[in-house]
Amino acid sequence: MSIVINADLEYLKSKLNIPESRMATYQAKTVDEILKAEAAAGNQEAIKLAADMFTNVSQLIELFQLADPQNKLVIMQQMDSSQLEKLVPMLEQDDLLQGLHYFTQDNLLDLLKEIPKEELLKTVFELFSQTQIIEYLPEKELDGLLTNIDLDKGLLLQNLKFIPDMYLQQILESVTGEEAQGSSSQLILQISQLGDQDYKNALMNFQPAQKKDLTYALVNQENKLFEKFSTDSYTYMINRERDKNELIKAMHVIKPEHLHNMINELPQDLLSVVTTQIDTEKFADALINQFPELLAQFVAGG
Repeated sequence: MSIVINADLEYLKSKLNIPESRMATYQAKTVDEILKAEAAAGNQEAIKLAADMFTNVSQLIELFQLADPQNKLVIMQQMDSSQLEKLVPMLEQDDLLQGLHYFTQDNLLDLLKEIPKEELLKTVFELFSQTQIIEYLPEKELDGLLTNIDLDKGLLLQNLKFIPDMYLQQILESVTGEEAQGSSSQLILQISQLGDQDYKNALMNFQPAQKKDLTYALVNQENKLFEKFSTDSYTYMINRERDKNELIKAMHVIKPEHLHNMINELPQDLLSVVTTQIDTEKFADALINQFPELLAQFVAGG
């Protein structure tokens, strides 16, 4: 379980002023055994280092060469999942994004389904313009919004004025069976007076192009309406139109706590690799203050 400490023995030799002749007898010894032997021989520096090792970040980094990711990995491979998860919040945003590359695109899309809709949308807006989103959404999603009971009917009717009269006439005639006539404002008034079901049917009878135009006008005025579209439609859109690298790059806008939860879904062996990117001082401080028992095991060489 112990770290390979050839370089560390040189550090100890220099730090404790150990003669070459005595150093030769320590080649098979652990750090703990060397410190105890030197302390017993009256070496005051050894006594001081034995105390500093569990309190001084800089000393610990030098002693175990923690700037070397391989040495970090040796320690992290002895941690359990719960211990590794405590390290994840110490990662920088770029390190978290790099860790996402260990997932497949399908895995990432599943993880996106687990975060709040507003966080997913932040990613979607990084990948697509509002016009592209409306273009890529299936027609059933447009129908769902236009006929949503929570949609401000006044807002929708107000935006019907941007639809050419001929299409307003068509949807009226589709539900009334009678020829529709009048100005744009008159046609919109007639649509507003339809019964609930006829009103919904009329809107769904718009041609796809008019549904897209109307939907775009609505979401452009009320951005929160993007939350009415299903998560599955967004993830399907991403999967069809963007690759994994593009997706991960766009995920930088997601709040760190959600990225932490994603990284924690990695298998333990990969999680230990990702966490080796932690800032060395933060890692040493964590060993001292959060995992002293683990640190003691490494010092003892067992």
